Amino acid sequence: MITLTPGKLSGMRRMADENGIYKMTAVDQRPPIKGPIAKHLGVDQAPWDQVAKFKGMLVESLQAHSTAMLLDPHYAIPYSFDTLIPHKGLVVTLEDSLFTETPGGRLSASIDNWSVGKIKRMGGDAVKVLAWYRPDASDEVNQAQKDYVKQIGEDCAKYDIPFLFELLVYPLAADAHQTKEYVEMKGKKADDVLASVEEFAKPEYGVDVFKLESPVNAADADGSAEVQAVFDEMGRLAGRPWVMLSAGAGKAEFRNVLDHAFKAGASGFLAGRAIWLDAFNAYPDWDAIRAGLEGDAVDYMKDISALADAKAANWAQHACYGEGGARLIADGAAFRADYADI
Repeated sequence: MITLTPGKLSGMRRMADENGIYKMTAVDQRPPIKGPIAKHLGVDQAPWDQVAKFKGMLVESLQAHSTAMLLDPHYAIPYSFDTLIPHKGLVVTLEDSLFTETPGGRLSASIDNWSVGKIKRMGGDAVKVLAWYRPDASDEVNQAQKDYVKQIGEDCAKYDIPFLFELLVYPLAADAHQTKEYVEMKGKKADDVLASVEEFAKPEYGVDVFKLESPVNAADADGSAEVQAVFDEMGRLAGRPWVMLSAGAGKAEFRNVLDHAFKAGASGFLAGRAIWLDAFNAYPDWDAIRAGLEGDAVDYMKDISALADAKAANWAQHACYGEGGARLIADGAAFRADYADI
């Protein structure tokens, strides 16, 4: 059974709606936004103000329809912090978008000059970390990834803030369709996804919420019993609340993924490109981008939120918390003494 400390319980609640459903929008993407802007402008690095302006539009257009926003400290926070709706959950990313590619696999690292402690100090409700993982990567790489995630879990426990962990499989150098882009791996194996979830569900990593990719290619989420069985197994292995990420899937495909996930016990979504990519494709026409965000993107957000309302599971009622669900377990007046300082 998992027992939540006060800070983790508070953060978990703030990310969800009153029914315990997560409807979260990701605004922390960096390469998928910086890349197209730089290409259009014919420069090596996208200008800060252009990237930040788009992220600001995402916050302005979508936060009212989200239970929480996932922001990065490079662009979204310095540009949009003052416009955030105070009662919305704030999830802050920790990992750097730049990873190290080695012959044995990918190595993750945190953003420089950024930490769990800083996220807690600025009022974040949760720390989000993405780690690349392949069970068949080299032993050295996998151990480094495990150590990295374990340290984040320990830091989140120290500062009493939820650890929202995003897990992605990726192509190794020898795989077909090798790419460094932040897109769903073509030809990914469900066994790789499931084995990765099983590893990081171990208690030593301290994960509070999983942000998971579809265990099958999004285009193959066809509603069949065979595909549903794979989602069901992923939910079983997670062993705690989990939400779905979109990994650049199209709107229709991601909705199908969500239908499978909610049937398997997912408590909502934390998605980005499936919601806003169509609007972003109008760059550099800012008026068209805003119209797309306030129109189709909001409509899609409402659609998948209604699906979540109808089918997603209340995170606080997950079986991992035992009878009665997630709640503060305190021994009366001893609470003050039992609740440790940092």
